[in-house]
Amino acid sequence: MENLELETVKLRWMSGGETHLDGGAMFGVVPKPLWTRKYAVNDKNQIKLRTDPILIQAEGKNFLVESGMGNGKLNEKQKRNYGVMEESNLDAELDLLGLTVADIDYVLMTHMHFDHACGLTKEVNGELESVFVNAKIITSQIEWDEMRNPNIRSRSTYWKENWLGIEQQVETFEKEWSFGPLKMIHTGGHSDGHSILIVEDGNATVVHMADIMPTHAHQNPLWVMAYDDYPMDSIYAKQKWLEFGISRNAWFTFYHDSVYRAVQFNEDGKIRDSISREE
Repeated sequence: MENLELETVKLRWMSGGETHLDGGAMFGVVPKPLWTRKYAVNDKNQIKLRTDPILIQAEGKNFLVESGMGNGKLNEKQKRNYGVMEESNLDAELDLLGLTVADIDYVLMTHMHFDHACGLTKEVNGELESVFVNAKIITSQIEWDEMRNPNIRSRSTYWKENWLGIEQQVETFEKEWSFGPLKMIHTGGHSDGHSILIVEDGNATVVHMADIMPTHAHQNPLWVMAYDDYPMDSIYAKQKWLEFGISRNAWFTFYHDSVYRAVQFNEDGKIRDSISREE
């Protein structure tokens, strides 16, 4: 369980599952000889991607960034198609910290694609129920609207099984949402409602760009996923927030990266410092 401690804020990476997705889709129009220099690929052209929520403890509250893959949400065909080799281990890891899912005060959803939202609900006696029963679930209004009414492209990733049962807990925002040192900012790009998370704690800054920079290998603003609905918005937002973070020596944190939990870039875009994921 890797940690990043700021001045008063602590981040911990939890184990939320793992997928293996097509590398070409994950790097879009970038030629394979280029992206394979930066991120490992298997003989099926798949890259390993984590789905690991980040537990943030700040202001006496427990925040969870994303919800992981959950357990038992995917059938065998879906597991095969998405290369799911591992589901969530969140309960056990929270237990090691003396916590349960009932102790989570806020779940911060940068967007609600299935690989981020499967952990929000569970089936109990044939009914879908909330996993984080005492939490407020925060996402942008645009994202919440599309989650419940997906279009022909997005309905493959916005599943009713991931929102039925949590409707009363969801709180939405238009442009920004904040609590103490945490701020969510709507960017669009990967999805129309996609948001990022900024943590500013004294002199320390964290920039969590979610799926507009899903791994350290996506640092180049032009390297965007084929999955992005609005790639030019992704490019604009990534460029803007990279400049913001690098100017503040920020930690850039990841939900999907199988190599790094967080990195700091220097002005030349090289990794200055990092927190590696422990196998």
